[in-house]
Amino acid sequence: MAFLKESYDIVVVGAGHAGCEAALACARLGFETICFTVSMDSVALMPCNPNIGGSSKGHLVKEIDALGGQMGINIDKTYIQSKMLNKSKGPAVHSLRAQADKAEYSRYMRMTMENTEHLTLRQAEIVEILTENKKICGVKTYSGAIYHAKAVILATGTYLKARCIYGDVSNATGPNGLQAANYLTDSLKSLGIEMYRFKTGTPARIDKRSIHFDQMEEQFGDEKIVPFSFTNKEEDIRRPQVSCWLTYTNEETHQIIKENLHRSPLFSGAIEGTGPRYCPSIEDKVVKFADKNRHQVFIEPEGEYTNEMYVGGMSSSLPEDVQYRMYRSVKGLEDVKIVRNAYAIEYDCINPMQLNASLEFKNVEGLFSGGQFNGSSGYEEAAAQGLIAGINACRKLQKKEPIILKRSQAYIGVLIDDLVTKETHEPYRMMTSRAEYRLLLRQDNADLRLTPIGHEIGLISDERYEKLCLKKQQIEEEIKRVKEVRIGAAKEVQELLESLGSSSLKTAVTLEELIRRPELKYEDLAPIDPDRPVLDDDVIDQVNINIKYEGYITRQMKQVEQFHKLEMKKIPEEIDYEQVHNLRREAIQKLSQIRPISIGQASRISGVSPSDISVLLIYIEQMKRS
Repeated sequence: MAFLKESYDIVVVGAGHAGCEAALACARLGFETICFTVSMDSVALMPCNPNIGGSSKGHLVKEIDALGGQMGINIDKTYIQSKMLNKSKGPAVHSLRAQADKAEYSRYMRMTMENTEHLTLRQAEIVEILTENKKICGVKTYSGAIYHAKAVILATGTYLKARCIYGDVSNATGPNGLQAANYLTDSLKSLGIEMYRFKTGTPARIDKRSIHFDQMEEQFGDEKIVPFSFTNKEEDIRRPQVSCWLTYTNEETHQIIKENLHRSPLFSGAIEGTGPRYCPSIEDKVVKFADKNRHQVFIEPEGEYTNEMYVGGMSSSLPEDVQYRMYRSVKGLEDVKIVRNAYAIEYDCINPMQLNASLEFKNVEGLFSGGQFNGSSGYEEAAAQGLIAGINACRKLQKKEPIILKRSQAYIGVLIDDLVTKETHEPYRMMTSRAEYRLLLRQDNADLRLTPIGHEIGLISDERYEKLCLKKQQIEEEIKRVKEVRIGAAKEVQELLESLGSSSLKTAVTLEELIRRPELKYEDLAPIDPDRPVLDDDVIDQVNINIKYEGYITRQMKQVEQFHKLEMKKIPEEIDYEQVHNLRREAIQKLSQIRPISIGQASRISGVSPSDISVLLIYIEQMKRS
């Protein structure tokens, strides 16, 4: 029997959020790319929460956009509510989140991929990774077709040997009842790749018509819309927004759950996989936070043209009858009708410590991976890894050095460094607290940090890069100007300050000194600053933030300089840690497994102590002299 044989530069396995970003990056860089999916209906599927962004995740989306990725553009096109989180706190933790129309989000991403030059979207299950001498040469489909390739990117999400579970019901399917991928795991194991079994979960979807919204708190979107993509302005994407709703569990809800814990596969042992600590099921919440008599429940629309509503905060794997009793005990859901049951999903993924920081496997040349397959969780984390995996697969074929973002450059850098350096025993979730340099890595300056890199890669156009250079120039010139403009204690100045709740002037001060006052902003001082230039809002934001937080920013930049010194101390590739005298046994094992590229990365490995680092530094110096 003759089998189909075709050739591409790059094969992407999976068309979820990681696969889409990877495939688009490769194609846009001019490489003939084919992206495989088990179902064309799963392209950019959002099988869990109907939103993009959120705390720290919003930073990732802005960074993806700044590098030339698609997620920000896609959600700007398909959002139904937009909200900036943590506005009462400092700018370092401001995080944009948008409710998505799930169907439209998927449709628009699929349309983008189908109309991208050099990109082919193909429905087929990949069952085998083909190699020659531990080097990628292609993939094989379930039908036996062979697709030759110089690089392969794995972005399988939660589909590998997937199993959906609630109560006693266990279905061998992927999310949303889509086909699981049951054969690729064995091929990966045969290549010596270590696999993990993780699990995640999702709440029920309910019928909007059966909800008593008058018993809940309405949650509105922001009046001022902030786009995710730096290519958009507010007027480009403004549209009517849809409300979300807030309610709470209660003691009756918790009692129903406690009485039925023995029927939960999470507690009975029927689920083998490890779940995400920072996105627990309602069963976990009730057990772990027994002192709390209620938990927040967000009722969120799945789209503009559907009555399906997402019950945020109540993911579960309890049996169907318990789900009904549990949800109907919540205020406003007394008569609720379930459209889709809540369920847990188990799936195969890898130990990400098998990857280099480029997201290429250490033991299989040309094999890259990204997304939940790497042991992470979340659409945004997946998309970020997919983009970097795609970029670095291309750079390998271009014979260029990989793009490795530092922890001081991007949340993406923190995410990938954590995955490949620190042991991950549960699905990894990005949080602002994981970033040491939060004030430098704000979402509002992601373009200033990363768009020059995106331009150098080839994903950012000259026109967009020139606009960024102009923006940077305007920021610098305006900061310089307000440092020089002096304001006297004239009557109109005093009246303005009084109206803004600020103390009056006794002597002349600069505009910069006034902007530094906590109660004042750059825009407030327009009436006493007749020479101010006309500037875009994003330029004004940068002027405000850079002036108000100058001392903190300077201090953090000094910390980064110290950090860079450790990152610049490279560890020779040929080093044999067994030969480094006085290294502790655990350090030898961890360093030999991870093979860090720098002293900085070595210092972040769990099980490697400061004394081990000192020993290593001395040994490397001796190597240089010998």
